[in-house]
Amino acid sequence: MRCPAILLIAAVLAAPALAQVPSTDQEFIVLHDALHLSATPEAAWIAYRGAAPSPAATDQRRQAVSRMIPTLISPRRIDLIEAEMRQQLLELQRQTAALQTQYAALTPDQQRVFDEFTLPPEQRH
Repeated sequence: MRCPAILLIAAVLAAPALAQVPSTDQEFIVLHDALHLSATPEAAWIAYRGAAPSPAATDQRRQAVSRMIPTLISPRRIDLIEAEMRQQLLELQRQTAALQTQYAALTPDQQRVFDEFTLPPEQRH
């Protein structure tokens, strides 16, 4: 019987984000242009953009974890999974704070654009 930790490993390494955050420079450019930002929210935008984790760095880290998992004994695997989850949580917390600041600087119309853009693609209108 497989340990529930195997399910955890799969979730940590392959879990898609629940909120769709722009993940490429092009997606950030499209969202930025759609928001038509003035000077005040532009500063918050820069902080928000800087808080987004680099997709390449995240992918590299996850690939490294995937390569390490089979070489480790069970207690070290769990330690590695926990470390990866903590890193993901730190990134999420940093991004959440920046997003809340950015969102508060937007007008109601800009908030609607932002909300629509950050929905999963299958839920966009």
